[in-house]
Amino acid sequence: MGKGSKAVKIEKVTKESFVVIGKEGSTQDGEGFIQKLWEGANAHFDEIANLAKRDEAGNLLGIWGTMTDFSRSFQPWDDFNRGLYLAGAECRDDAEAPEGWVKWTIPAYEYLMVERESEDTFSEMLEYMRENNITLAGAVHDFSCPETGKGYMFFPVRKL
Repeated sequence: MGKGSKAVKIEKVTKESFVVIGKEGSTQDGEGFIQKLWEGANAHFDEIANLAKRDEAGNLLGIWGTMTDFSRSFQPWDDFNRGLYLAGAECRDDAEAPEGWVKWTIPAYEYLMVERESEDTFSEMLEYMRENNITLAGAVHDFSCPETGKGYMFFPVRKL
């Protein structure tokens, strides 16, 4: 990607609009707020387990850390350090969030998907996009594949 960084496989993927139900927080909640959201979501996952999308084998389809700016228009965080975060699972479109949970409907985008290999993945991808004149079309999302346990980052490059 950038100078001196190892080559990372970047995959272009299209994802239709999808629903995430999770625990919502804000950068205004202070340091470590994302970890606290995940702890809360994991501790109470049974409250949304029946709403989560699953594959034929019954495995969860996806665990998402989704982001939006404060206007809730799914634009990147202000200065990449102020915004909202939702820690949760991909759920059925018709699912209603139980008390204490929040439902976000993420718009359809074409994404550049990259495996999260280090804490620098985000900044390295932004650099790669700058170097290749690719514009970020919305907020970046974290995805954990329940099947492989691998983490990915989804960089929206075109709204569908």
